Amino acid sequence: MNIVIATHNAKKREELARILAPLWYTIADIPLSDVEETGGTFEENAALKAESGCRESGLPCVSDDSGLCVDALNGAPGVYSARFAGSHGDDAANTAKLLNLMHMEEQRMARFVCAICCVFPDGSRITARGECEGTIALEPAGEGGFGYDPVFLPSEVPGFTMAQLNAAQKDAISHRGRALAQFAAQLRSVAHD
Repeated sequence: MNIVIATHNAKKREELARILAPLWYTIADIPLSDVEETGGTFEENAALKAESGCRESGLPCVSDDSGLCVDALNGAPGVYSARFAGSHGDDAANTAKLLNLMHMEEQRMARFVCAICCVFPDGSRITARGECEGTIALEPAGEGGFGYDPVFLPSEVPGFTMAQLNAAQKDAISHRGRALAQFAAQLRSVAHD
């Protein structure tokens, strides 16, 4: 079965393909239109992108919407994580804005959230959600990952940011890894029906 991944973020696409690889599905390389993320939740935005990708390609399409939710910022940046500082996908500016807002905060609890949606040509869909709890570091550390990874200290790996973990370590605990594990179990079930 061919599956299309609906994202224009090369690093996110690489991560999704890597985690989905054990399912032995072919990731179709089909250019898709950019979809405006107008949803108020991660789930709504993931569904918008998956629906559009399925419609355009005629193939099952999986999409994620993910972001960082910081307790001291009332859940911000949330669904605006990729465009927190204004320009979409400017990781350095987004991280700088976050650290500036958090400068005097003692309460640094946060979580990464990922919603996955896969839409099939027959209209059926699979949805999943994963979260990774942690705190916001005082300064960036590490060269791996993307987005807010250099300033996110996952609770399960004390003393290390997500950007300091290798791909296998990150996939095992990340919000995207957890959401895709749920998604994979549901996809296997659909494939065996």
